[in-house]
Amino acid sequence: MASNIKKVKGKGSKGWVAPEDKSLNDSLREWTTWAMRKVKVITHYGFIPMIIVIGMNSDPKPQLSQLLSPV
Repeated sequence: MASNIKKVKGKGSKGWVAPEDKSLNDSLREWTTWAMRKVKVITHYGFIPMIIVIGMNSDPKPQLSQLLSPV
């Protein structure tokens, strides 16, 4: 059992890692990277429309032109 476990040295190592956990860690890292890229795009394109929708549902109800004008 001890021969299957090896110590990983490097920049991001956190200690002992079993060989079968390495693929799980890689897939988890790959999934989180994919998810963060999607969240970044959604946040980038969804922030201004979200502010407009929140502004239009507040009291008093402004017109769309009042929300978009800089004054």
